[in-house]
This record gives sequence, structure tokens and C-alpha cells, in this order.
Amino acid sequence: MERLFLDARELEHPIPLERAIEALRKLEEGRNYFYMLHRKEPIPLIEMAKAQGFNVYKKEENNRWHILIARNPRTPLEELCDV
Repeated sequence: MERLFLDARELEHPIPLERAIEALRKLEEGRNYFYMLHRKEPIPLIEMAKAQGFNVYKKEENNRWHILIARNPRTPLEELCDV
């Protein structure tokens, strides 16, 4: 499965959200997933993705947020997290 990756830790608002939305538009069920590293929890992105029916997994470790999003609800995002 292909990973669409964005390291947003050094990006300023609203660039991370804009790039994340672009990546979500490219997601195809069962083919790929979106993985973002962020310095804080991107609540607007998470809420938007959940409202649109995306599968969302988030984890914070060492002041880094790992956000994984897929179209397929059965995608094992926790297993794909690089923590």
C-alpha cells in the first residue's frame, strides 16, 4: 500500500491543512493512505476527515503527532504508524 507522506512540523498555518486536504483528495480505497507528522494535534483535519467517513488514527509521542488517514475503514492504520 502506498503512503502519501507530509512532514508538517516546520510548516506554518494554514499550509499543513491545505496540503493534507490535497492528499485526502488523492486517496483511493485500498491503494494508499495519508501519513502526516505534526508538532501539534491537527484537530480541524481530524474532524473533517471523520465527518467525511475517512478512517483516522492518531498518536502522540515525544511531542510529535502521527496522523494516518485512509478511505477504507479496514485499513490497519495503527500497524502502519512509524512510532
